[in-house]
Amino acid sequence: MNLTFATAERVLAQLRADRRTIALVLVLPCLLIGLIAWMFDGTPVLDQFGPMLVGLFPLTVMFLVTSVATLRERQSGTLERLMTTPVRKGDFVAGYALAFANLALVQALVVVGFATLVGMDVAGPIGLVIVVALLDAILGCCLGLAASALARSEFQAVQMMPAIIFPQLITCGLIMPRDQMPMLLEWLSRVFPLTYAIEAMQSLARGDEWADIQGAVGVIALFIVGAVVLGVLTLRRRTA
Repeated sequence: MNLTFATAERVLAQLRADRRTIALVLVLPCLLIGLIAWMFDGTPVLDQFGPMLVGLFPLTVMFLVTSVATLRERQSGTLERLMTTPVRKGDFVAGYALAFANLALVQALVVVGFATLVGMDVAGPIGLVIVVALLDAILGCCLGLAASALARSEFQAVQMMPAIIFPQLITCGLIMPRDQMPMLLEWLSRVFPLTYAIEAMQSLARGDEWADIQGAVGVIALFIVGAVVLGVLTLRRRTA
């Protein structure tokens, strides 16, 4: 456990020194939500789609940041050196997940707070919106950890995002209600984690409570655990 915390502390120190990553994680989602609020000022668009975007942006941004950061550890030889110490794969992945979970918490608070500030009105409890946004960001981190094993360069790591995120984005219900999709796509959407993140945010936007979203939240949590396990199993010491 101490090795996990030591890894998390090292990653957080690196993140604090990386201002561009901090800007990407905290400023970019706020900028995009602010543009939408400006474009549709005086309309219910932000109230309707804002919660879904608050769930979408953390997942995609944290996926990109984590996958690239993990790949850099392999390319620089840091991971290979760590594997010669008592640090195990599980310690490395858990430490990374813990460090980015802290960043995800800050991101969730900032993004939800900013969205509320620019006019997003959520009928459901705002605290639950923050919880779902946090879980979405953690899910993005864990998926990024798992996906980084497939990439051999930072360019390939960036390419993994559209390959993994875009199919989920199309079928999650953000563009078209899932019950209006062809049956095959509707069934396909059920195996994607983003579907449940959007479903939970849609429920909160309508004014639902915890009892109405606990199933979707539970599925997101299972995907997080599965992504962490996959990350441990596929983690390589170095990039060939």
